[in-house]
Amino acid sequence: MKRVIALTLILLIVGSFAFAQGGKAKTDDVQVVKFWYHFDNPETALNPLIEKFEAENPGIKIDPERISWDTYNQKLLTSIAGGYPPDVAQVKLWWQPQLVEMGALLPLDGYIANWDGKDDIHDRIWELTRHSDGKQYYMPLQMVILYLYYRADMFQELGLAVPKTREEFLDVAKKLTRDLDGDGIVDVYGFGIRGARGGHDWWGTFVLSSGAEFFDANGRSRLTTPQAIAANQWFIDLYTKHKVSPPTTPSDGFVEVIANMKSGKTAMTIHHLGSAKELEAVLGDKISAAPVPKGTEGYWTSFGDEENAIFAATKVPDAAFKWASFLAEAENNAIWQKSSGQVSVNKSNASADADRFLKATTDSAEFAGVLPAHPGVSEFVESLWPALMQQAFAGQITSTQMMQSIEAHFAK
Repeated sequence: MKRVIALTLILLIVGSFAFAQGGKAKTDDVQVVKFWYHFDNPETALNPLIEKFEAENPGIKIDPERISWDTYNQKLLTSIAGGYPPDVAQVKLWWQPQLVEMGALLPLDGYIANWDGKDDIHDRIWELTRHSDGKQYYMPLQMVILYLYYRADMFQELGLAVPKTREEFLDVAKKLTRDLDGDGIVDVYGFGIRGARGGHDWWGTFVLSSGAEFFDANGRSRLTTPQAIAANQWFIDLYTKHKVSPPTTPSDGFVEVIANMKSGKTAMTIHHLGSAKELEAVLGDKISAAPVPKGTEGYWTSFGDEENAIFAATKVPDAAFKWASFLAEAENNAIWQKSSGQVSVNKSNASADADRFLKATTDSAEFAGVLPAHPGVSEFVESLWPALMQQAFAGQITSTQMMQSIEAHFAK
């Protein structure tokens, strides 16, 4: 009798669940793709794209989760270590070596070979995102190239030309650093440096273009050569000796650097197209853009485009690729970029009438570079560089010690 009652209860529970699900107890026919992202305004682009995708692919549902950028990398690594990563996630280029070493990523070469949209992706993106083992683990999402923002009104006021070399840049930065009201306190600083996490791109612009290399063609480090140490010292001196950046530089992150440009506290900084709309809304024609200055050995700026990765643990690889490739198709990618403020990865979306910000981006694409395909890059970006840079700015370590520490990290 007890068995009959128990069986009856189970049938009632199952029947109730089926009724709640529209009369269907089975959901095996629908594949759910869990998608992690750190997009700022999902309502403006992501939600409509999900609706569009699901209408075109009725057997697939997207389960999105927005993760705070401050915790994104750590949460992703924790999920991989715990065996519960998302199916697809928005990723940074410098995470790839570590993720590949962990065996976390699904190689996509077979999928891409059969994808109709592959030839519409800029060739340079495929080149730079291909891993050192020759495999493609990332699907393009947006192109992010850093360039120089400058206050055109201040340049005009002082009769300054946009700097094209490192020496011209320092000269201009000094002239832009001014006490406007004669009270002995600097009101405008020539250059806003991001000294906190993420500032390695500011550093790379001047150090990696002036003789420092993580690895040369033979795999040897060139971070502790006299030339590299001098280049690093030149960058440190911007803050410690020439004082062309604000006193808050060591702790300044993205928010502070952009706020200083908007308020007029700084006259130049480095960032990408994602800040153009915000800066132009406040400053109008007072803000303009140009490629970063040339270092002693050439140009270097960060090619930090973001991609989507599919994780090896996924149970729905085909559905996951459909979603990742959907976001890389021209029509859908254009929708994404309208909200992200970045550059489309598609050749067919290239604009013939580019504004000054987009022009600075495309003019910089030819010499944009990436950090080495090394498992230590992620830790270098996330924690090592900001810690060392802040110590160097505070005079706690020398340029030599800083570069030796970076070299030792990559020699592990």
